[in-house]
Amino acid sequence: MNLIELTDVIYAVSPGMPILNDINLTIYKGKITTIIGPNGAGKTSLIKLMLGLYKPTAGLIQRHKGLKIGYVPQKLKLNPLLPITVERFLELATPQNNKKLGREIEQVLHKVGSCHLRMRRMQVLSGGETQRILLARALLQNPDLLVLDEPAQGVDIIGQSDLYHLIAQLRNQIGCGVVLVSHDLHLVMAASDEVICLNHHICCSGTPSDVQSHPSYAQLFGAKEVASTLAIYTHHHSHRHDHSCQGDHNHD
Repeated sequence: MNLIELTDVIYAVSPGMPILNDINLTIYKGKITTIIGPNGAGKTSLIKLMLGLYKPTAGLIQRHKGLKIGYVPQKLKLNPLLPITVERFLELATPQNNKKLGREIEQVLHKVGSCHLRMRRMQVLSGGETQRILLARALLQNPDLLVLDEPAQGVDIIGQSDLYHLIAQLRNQIGCGVVLVSHDLHLVMAASDEVICLNHHICCSGTPSDVQSHPSYAQLFGAKEVASTLAIYTHHHSHRHDHSCQGDHNHD
């Protein structure tokens, strides 16, 4: 199923200076698409076009009828003096106000392995814990598509690998499409079904191995010897997560 299709899309703020040019891209249900590119390449602008926050200067963007999107932003800014718990933060993410909401919050926290954080204050969470709660908030929308803009910012290397593994698990569980934006090439490429290499236009696209061997990839991210040092990550899940909602998150 095509969730979002962009055809000949141009996005410009100033006339004659497009941020994105000639973008042709289809996002599919059940697939993980990773958008990579250097800073200033237009990755966030592309995401905002998909979300409908920006309108294209030219071209066409088609969304599947009734498409529900769960969005995980780059950063979360909360007033440090605001004593908000994880539970309350999630309650504010939906207009529902009924007995089912508490159960739904329990379910999404279970899915992201964070039941033990339910009554914790948002301000004391680690970077990895915060990203899991943002992911839980996105799941409350029962999304057909998850869109994550640099989800591993502020997360340590072990937390990053766990986070990307979790995203792949969620795709398998709920069958949603996933769009990831990242420059952490060595971590996300192997977790992706398709990689889009972006630098104001689509330089190349395909499977992770296809993109890594493409001349445009090497040109964009540096000399061949630099590109060759980016080991494609494969997650070996040698620890377990306690999803029981009855205890802390454990590692063996």
